[in-house]
Amino acid sequence: MPEGDTVWQTARRLHDALAGKVLTRSDLRVPRYATVDLTGRTVLDVTPHGKHLLTRVEGGLTLHSHLRMDGSWKVYDSGRRWSGGPAHQIRAILGNEDRTAVGYRLPVLDLLRTTEESRAVGHLGPDLLGPDWDPDQALANLLADPGRPLGEALLDQRNLAGIGNIYKCELCFLLGATPWLPVGALPADRAAKLPALAKKLLEANRDRPVRSTTGHRGQDLFVYGRAPRPCLRCRTPVRAADQGDGSRERPTYWCPACQRGPAPAPGSPQERRFRPRTTD
Repeated sequence: MPEGDTVWQTARRLHDALAGKVLTRSDLRVPRYATVDLTGRTVLDVTPHGKHLLTRVEGGLTLHSHLRMDGSWKVYDSGRRWSGGPAHQIRAILGNEDRTAVGYRLPVLDLLRTTEESRAVGHLGPDLLGPDWDPDQALANLLADPGRPLGEALLDQRNLAGIGNIYKCELCFLLGATPWLPVGALPADRAAKLPALAKKLLEANRDRPVRSTTGHRGQDLFVYGRAPRPCLRCRTPVRAADQGDGSRERPTYWCPACQRGPAPAPGSPQERRFRPRTTD
């Protein structure tokens, strides 16, 4: 799933292609908006909010989209062949004389009044890459349910907006805590550092083509996707297990030596099993 830094990059590409230009093509391929025509309107800006995208157009309208797992926006120069997927996966087309933005597999696409954007994003916590960022509020939100597992609390966009499964795993590693540790059990000094650390990671990666939390090329992530290879810090095999509230299980990676706290027992139903790999 695209995370806050990826959505920020998508918003920037869309803004560069569309903002300040009049739409000469508009096609919203969802039944509710099949007859909507935005041509002749100027795109004012494209703004990210956590994992949400807000495309504001002249006349007080906002096209709200969310990528979730498989959605994407692709931008093409005029005359270039579209290559983001088959035509039946296209959900939105916004174009001007020079560029065309095509939204593929968008699970969320809504058109609303700009004054009513809170209907789409008002429930979100402080945006890690946005002007509303408030580290104190983010921490207060996380600690409001002290018994909740840290990993689940980080993924809850009502607490702070922009963290996905990769950053969840990497943040837990950097904090030295398993994703199953109750957030209230996180030592106070580490909890105090959490909001700033999360913001630092996303800001460092919003301009990078390849996400990195380690700073080392070729070893971009500490634990995510590394099971059962050795931990980059202590060489203990990284483990992986499913974590979630039952509605959606996400593969979660951690180092059993570097991270303290509860975790699924080896061989438990939640554990993910991988063939051993001999290379690092």
